[in-house]
Amino acid sequence: MVGLKPSEVPPTLMVKFVGAGAAACIADLVTFPLDTAKVRLQIQGEGLAETGVRYKGVFGTISTMVKTEGPRSLYNGLVAGLQRQMSFASVRIGLYDSVKQFYTKGSEPDVGIGSRLLAGCTTGAMAVAIAQPTDVVKVRFQAQANVSSSKRYKGTMDAYRTIAKEEGMRGLWKGTSPNITRSALVNCTELVTYDLIKDSLLKSNLMSDTLPCHFTSAFGAGFCTTVIASPVDVVKTRYMNSAKGQYQSALNCALTMLRKEGPMAFYKGFMPSFLRLGSWNVVMFVTYEQLKRAMMSARVSWEAPF
Repeated sequence: MVGLKPSEVPPTLMVKFVGAGAAACIADLVTFPLDTAKVRLQIQGEGLAETGVRYKGVFGTISTMVKTEGPRSLYNGLVAGLQRQMSFASVRIGLYDSVKQFYTKGSEPDVGIGSRLLAGCTTGAMAVAIAQPTDVVKVRFQAQANVSSSKRYKGTMDAYRTIAKEEGMRGLWKGTSPNITRSALVNCTELVTYDLIKDSLLKSNLMSDTLPCHFTSAFGAGFCTTVIASPVDVVKTRYMNSAKGQYQSALNCALTMLRKEGPMAFYKGFMPSFLRLGSWNVVMFVTYEQLKRAMMSARVSWEAPF
């Protein structure tokens, strides 16, 4: 297995870009039901989301969805989700090292936390600017009950067309502001925490640059990210899923939640968020590290076959 020994050849920018998108898609395939459960719990209590079905806990939500809508409902919005990861993760994760080097002017051994945070914010914002429409469609598919009377869209392409027609192009970029905030928080916490934990483990010689190190770093990054990003994530989900005119802005959405449901509303779906982000981070980072090494190994073999 490629990841059983540290990489000898540094990955190129294209390898990181493609590897990040592919690894994120694999992580989405594994954890998508948890993400769908998280969305359903986050929008519960909101008028547009009421279907007469109440959800209790992550596994209770998954069980209820399977019973009332069938197992395929857990993968509502998967196509848009994979489209999102190929564009979103490729930018925010694949370009992170390059942007970090840009801010440090190539002084890799002495990268400070400020440069890491700047790189995380930069690639996170860039990714949202590119991939926002895919996120809007994904959230709306996950939020809709998988019954004919509740379906807002017939398919992924129909969703893009319908949103653009009924809400204008601004509808496809709805929630960009909270999503940039969330993405900056997630990217900084996720990538910087992974970076710092991994560097600390390697520098202290507790672990080598192999799979156990990647697993430990990814799990820690997932927990920290969930704690910090959950409130913004709930507001982003509610605002993206809202009907036209339901909220004046993302801030209005947050204030309405606070007034009607109290501060704990910002942590609705915390457990599925943690289960999803924790497992997503583990699958993504471990796969990403493996793919980078596999692709570089294949490239070296192709360039020097004999």
